[in-house]
Amino acid sequence: MGIGVSVFLIAVGAILAFAVNFHANGIDINTVGVILMIVGFIGLFASFLFWNSMGFGSSYRRTVVHDVDDPVVDRRVRTRRVVREDEIV
Repeated sequence: MGIGVSVFLIAVGAILAFAVNFHANGIDINTVGVILMIVGFIGLFASFLFWNSMGFGSSYRRTVVHDVDDPVVDRRVRTRRVVREDEIV
């Protein structure tokens, strides 16, 4: 469930819970609204956790690549050192 679907469920749930005065036999519309809001909030929280774990949250990555020509070794051979740092703030 994405962020948009979660926000939609929260909005529909709030409308059903607070703005609708309809009484049906066997179902409570206000309770359905509260349930939809809870499911929307759980989905929103899960979406934020997912986006943060994928690296789209507050994190940065730095990649440094050094190409070194060694005069002692044949020039056709190159040495490459790659440094990668990941930090989640």
